[in-house]
Amino acid sequence: MAKKPVAGDHKLNAQPRIHQKAAEIQKYGTVTHMLPLDLEEPVRLEMTERLNQLLADTITLRDLYKKHHWQVAGPTFYQLHLLFDKHYGEQSALVDTIAERIQLLGGLALAMAADIAETTQIERPPRGREEVPVQISRLLDAHQIIIRQSRELAKTADDLGDDGTNDLAVSDVLRTNELQSWFITEHLVDMPLVHAVDSSAAAD
Repeated sequence: MAKKPVAGDHKLNAQPRIHQKAAEIQKYGTVTHMLPLDLEEPVRLEMTERLNQLLADTITLRDLYKKHHWQVAGPTFYQLHLLFDKHYGEQSALVDTIAERIQLLGGLALAMAADIAETTQIERPPRGREEVPVQISRLLDAHQIIIRQSRELAKTADDLGDDGTNDLAVSDVLRTNELQSWFITEHLVDMPLVHAVDSSAAAD
């Protein structure tokens, strides 16, 4: 009769086991099977693929805000320095929300910088400092990409019966990006800083 293992048979050792390697326990681009979500595997595969694209672009936009937060210059430095950092924080929250939705659906969220760079649709900025109007234009272009994706994702999720992803796309991602776009767009309006334009005098 085989001896039943008891506590204490396995000898503990305080030495850390470093440099460990093993095969992946789940391949990227797959979803786990046994999840009580009432969503078929093909639906979850499509949703996680689309969400990973959205995640890559959201991470890129988040980092673009931090770059501009550090590098902004000029008369509006203080306002934009604070605004860019606020938007960075809000995009960071979206990154977690999107990644957790991917994991919840049984998929694997992109995480590493190299993978994000290979996946994002947002144009890479130069390493150097750019003028404020260019910084804002870059941010608006990135927002436009994400807003379009969010609308498409929401419609597809609705068609496939994935109400959770639909709600995330609209309530979290779309509304946040629309609001942030409005805030930074107003900084591109050409308004005088120290004197008002007398329109009646101009008409004469």
